[in-house]
Amino acid sequence: MSTVRFFDKTTPPHILTLVMAAGTSTLASNLFLPSLPGMATYFDADYGIVQLTVSLYLAATAVLQLGIGPASDRFGRRPVMLISFAVFAVATLLAIFAPTIEALLACRVLQAFAASGMVLSRAIVRDTVSADEAASRIGYVTMGMTVAPMLGPFLGGIMDELYGWQATFYLMLAFSIISFLIVYLDLGETNMHRSASMTAQFRTYPELFRSRRFWGYAATAAFTSGAFFAFLGGGPFVATEILGLSPSGYGLYFVLLTFGYMIGNFISARYSRLFGINRMLLSGNLIAVGGMALSILLFMIGYHHPLSLFVPVCIVGMGNGITLPNANAGLVSVRPHLAGSASGLGGALQIGGGAALSVLAGAFLTVESGPYPLLAVMTLSSLCAVGATLYVIHVARQRGEL
Repeated sequence: MSTVRFFDKTTPPHILTLVMAAGTSTLASNLFLPSLPGMATYFDADYGIVQLTVSLYLAATAVLQLGIGPASDRFGRRPVMLISFAVFAVATLLAIFAPTIEALLACRVLQAFAASGMVLSRAIVRDTVSADEAASRIGYVTMGMTVAPMLGPFLGGIMDELYGWQATFYLMLAFSIISFLIVYLDLGETNMHRSASMTAQFRTYPELFRSRRFWGYAATAAFTSGAFFAFLGGGPFVATEILGLSPSGYGLYFVLLTFGYMIGNFISARYSRLFGINRMLLSGNLIAVGGMALSILLFMIGYHHPLSLFVPVCIVGMGNGITLPNANAGLVSVRPHLAGSASGLGGALQIGGGAALSVLAGAFLTVESGPYPLLAVMTLSSLCAVGATLYVIHVARQRGEL
C-alpha cells in the first residue's frame, strides 16, 4: 500500500476521511434522540409515531445499502459516496422546515443516503489492505467515528433545550457539508476492478447467498447491532419517562454507551490480528450478554437509577465494539472481489434487523411496564449473536479460517 497523504486523491484515503464518512450515518441516527419527546409535542403526535424517525431511517438505510454496495462495485466508491452525501445534505435542510410529522419522516428516509459512508468505508478498507489487516483498520475507523455520536446526543440535548428540536438538524447539516468537502478533497477511487454492469453485479448476490460463512458473519453483525438499535428505539423513553432524565441528561448518560463502544473498538483494533476474528466475535458477544444480565439484576433488586441502565449498556457497547469490526471484516473478506456488494448486503441485514428491534423495543414500553421490555429485547438479541458466532466457529472448523 502506498504512503497516505491527506487531501491527496492519488493515495489511499486518510483514516480521518473514513472516520468522517462512517460517522455521518451514525450521527444522523442518534444526534436528535434527546429531542424525540419534544418533537412529539411540537407535531402533536404520539411518541410511537415520532419514534418512526428512528426506525424508518434504519429501514431505509437497510434498503439503500442493497443498491449502494453494488453501485460502488460498478461505478466506483468515490462518485457513489459523493452523490449520497449530497442527497443527505439536501434532505437535512428540508427536515428543518418540515411542516408536519409526515414530511419529517419523508426527509428522514432520504437522510438514509448517509449510509454510504459506513458501507463504503468498509469496502475501501478492503480495497486497500489485506483481510488480516481489515479488522484492525475497521476497528480504528469505528473507534474514531464514535467521537461524533458520543458528543452528539449530549450536544443535541442542550441545543434542544435552548433552541428547540430544529437546532439538532442544523448541527447535522453542518456536519454533512464538512463531510462532503473532506470526502471530495481526499477520497480518490480505490475500486480498481469494477464490474461490467449493475445487472451483472446483482447477479453476484447468489455467490454470497451460497456462502455459509457469509450468513454467519451477517447474522452475528445483525444481532450484535440489534441490541444497540433496540436501545436507540426504547432508550429515550425509558430514560425520560421512567427514570426522569431531561433531554440533556439523557445525552450526557449516552456518552457512557459510546465510550464503551470506543473501548471495544480499541481492543478490536489492537488484538484482532493476534487472536483472530472468530475469537474476538465470541468474546465481544459474551461481554454484551453479561452487561444485559447486570442491568436486569439491578432493576429486579429495586435499584431504579439511570446508572442501572447506562452502566450495563456501556458494557454492552464495549462488547459490540469488539464484535462488529471483526464481523464486518469477515463479511467483506468471504469474497474479496465482491467487497462492496458484501458490505451492502450485510449492512442491509444488519440495519434491517436493527430497525425491527427498534420498533419492537418501543412498542411494548409503557410507564407501567418499566424498562423490562427494552431489556428483554436487548438480551435476546445479544444471545442470538452468541449463537450466530458459534455457527461461524463451527464452519471455520470444517472449512478452515479465512
